[in-house]
Amino acid sequence: MMKSLESLKRKVGVLLRQGMSPGRLAFTLSLGFAIGCIPVVGIPTALCAGLALALRLNLPAIQAANYAVMPLQLVLIVPFVRLGGRLFGFGTVRALDTGNLLHTSPLVLISQMSGLAGQALLAWLLIAVPAVALMTATLTVVLRRVPALAGAGD
Repeated sequence: MMKSLESLKRKVGVLLRQGMSPGRLAFTLSLGFAIGCIPVVGIPTALCAGLALALRLNLPAIQAANYAVMPLQLVLIVPFVRLGGRLFGFGTVRALDTGNLLHTSPLVLISQMSGLAGQALLAWLLIAVPAVALMTATLTVVLRRVPALAGAGD
């Protein structure tokens, strides 16, 4: 039982590293964490896959980071909407209650939801760019201390 667990850990480690340098792996994980926090449900997985393929990043590593922060994505939706409204002068948005939803046309509802998503995305973008830079720098230092990665060059 212990041998199979150790074997599994080793295989997962190899899959996540795939010969990447600590800096490249740190960037991959940071990007996965940041994209995983996008305040629009359903977008992060496809976006992570597309970026991993386009930038030749480690697909399992970026998706692992994305899935690890998925609960945080849901928690951050409302703060990102509020921050976007404050930063960009959209004002505070009144919460949509069930009574208003029943009497609102579908086009108005779609318009309101699109506006909320847009201001949340703008707030996320302002935070995500410096967060990726900071996480990449920090993770690079940490990952360089991992013996299995120490031999890979940046």
